[in-house]
Amino acid sequence: MKLSLFMLAGLTVSAWAGGDVRVAPPMALAAESAIKPAAKVKAPGGFAKTIVLWPGGAPGALGKEDGDIPKLYEYPASGEGVRSVVIVMPGGGYRNLMMEKEGAAEARWLSAHGVTAFVLEYRLGQRYVFPTPMLDGARAVRYVRSHADELGVAKDRIGVWGFSAGGHLAGYLATVHDKGDLRSADLIERVSDRPDFAILSYARLSMDASIPRETNLEGLLGDHPTPEMLRAVSIDRLVNKDTSPSFVYATTGDQTVNAMSATSYYDALKRAGVPAELHIFERGRHGTGMGLGLKGFEELAVAPVLVANWMQVHGWMAASRNAD
Repeated sequence: MKLSLFMLAGLTVSAWAGGDVRVAPPMALAAESAIKPAAKVKAPGGFAKTIVLWPGGAPGALGKEDGDIPKLYEYPASGEGVRSVVIVMPGGGYRNLMMEKEGAAEARWLSAHGVTAFVLEYRLGQRYVFPTPMLDGARAVRYVRSHADELGVAKDRIGVWGFSAGGHLAGYLATVHDKGDLRSADLIERVSDRPDFAILSYARLSMDASIPRETNLEGLLGDHPTPEMLRAVSIDRLVNKDTSPSFVYATTGDQTVNAMSATSYYDALKRAGVPAELHIFERGRHGTGMGLGLKGFEELAVAPVLVANWMQVHGWMAASRNAD
């Protein structure tokens, strides 16, 4: 992740992502975020172990409460597989985290299909503003990659799966990454934070003013983001030839995140020559999770099958696994 300046004490940031896009949240926003209490998040169900991403304290941490400590919840794969791993990133508008519906459910499904999974608890707004959640996501990828042998996973088969705001975070990681800092004293920081693939479910992937939207990612950027700040987190503008191969899921009926956001991202991937698969269902409200057990939207139950097929095509899930 490329950062030109990260003043940890005040969380005042001047950052860029792709080309010359820059953003500097105002001092007032940083000062306001510092006095807000840390968000309380309930842990997902069924995990085997908790991993604190920065045991000595996360960069820019404003306290020592649970919400100040980004962490991973581990779901080891069952049976034989291809040693892939997926980090699941729950949604919640960068204000809270849907740890069960958009975290544990997917992690258990992945584990049952031979893929080790983690659910990421990242720091939330408005106590933590851009790019803090991105730093937490990047650290999660680096942690898994640097501990691949210990975790029994492949270093080159690390994916991210994000929902809504978590999908925005996953998309950011897919487009903005680096090879690591070989000079760092922290061995984790020496490896790349680039996901090998990304699964993006009803994610905010474009902040183009021509696409109708209800919110402006206020949980990430504060209540009054500038056009410059919005451009800096518009994922479709950050796509390049090194963007992670992506699977994109959306519904036309989503009134919170317009499906045109998904098509804009797909178009950018296509232009850049990045492998991509796009599925847009006609019906379905925002927050459909894996699409299972939704009364009135039974057709969405095929979504896990589509994800499994895509992963199998690329060798990230064993082809012999059943996708139900």
